Amino acid sequence: MKAKKHLGQHFLVDQSIAQRIVGSLIDSDEVKNIVEVGPGKGMLTKYLLQLDQEVVMIDADIDMVEHLKQQYPVHTERIIHANFLKCNLPQIVPHAFSLIGNFPYYISTQIVFKMLDNRTLITQMVGMFQKEVATRIVSGHGSKAYGILSVLVQVFYQAEYLFSVKPGSFSPPPKVTSAVIRLTRKNGVDMAPEVEKRLRQVVKMAFNQRRKMLRNSLKSILPKPFDPTHPFLTRRPEQMSIDDFLELNRIIYLYANES
Repeated sequence: MKAKKHLGQHFLVDQSIAQRIVGSLIDSDEVKNIVEVGPGKGMLTKYLLQLDQEVVMIDADIDMVEHLKQQYPVHTERIIHANFLKCNLPQIVPHAFSLIGNFPYYISTQIVFKMLDNRTLITQMVGMFQKEVATRIVSGHGSKAYGILSVLVQVFYQAEYLFSVKPGSFSPPPKVTSAVIRLTRKNGVDMAPEVEKRLRQVVKMAFNQRRKMLRNSLKSILPKPFDPTHPFLTRRPEQMSIDDFLELNRIIYLYANES
């Protein structure tokens, strides 16, 4: 059962780290389902199955799927051979669930966007990321690491950096330090699809030219009635809090629909 490089596999071998990751899930009486992405040899799985919750395991590696089915024959129906990014999650788990995994680093950002697209179902996520990516996700405004991912995630989720994990905790060891973060869905945050689409556009345009003031980086989408001296437009994107971006998006969307 060697790790497959093309799947970005680095198997967690440290039992204490595995227990710590599973222990980071916030218990909820309302959420009784867990989806594990990339269970591999089942290091996290064995601790997840000790919880009083239904666990669904999704892995793109058929060898790992067969291994898990042999290891946990009682749970074979909940061990799924599939690419998580292509899964129809509401069909697999139609109820609210927690997402957990030692995520392959080369698709970890895509997993986060998959989570955002399914946020009505995913109440929390506890995941292992490359430390650099983890830092970007949890960073607040004013930080150099604060960017597109930070804003789009933190609009909907409370982000926490839990702990770092050294390369020696994996086999084979990655060339980078890893980190575990927890994202907990915020209550009462709702957004129409067209408003969210505009928000993603605003945030991406702002940070793609992060050294410029917003009045310059957003010039092509600012409605004509928008006051160019508005305080938001004299800032650079890293100076804008999550609430600031939401308010800026609200104003742009409002003006755009009035003009």
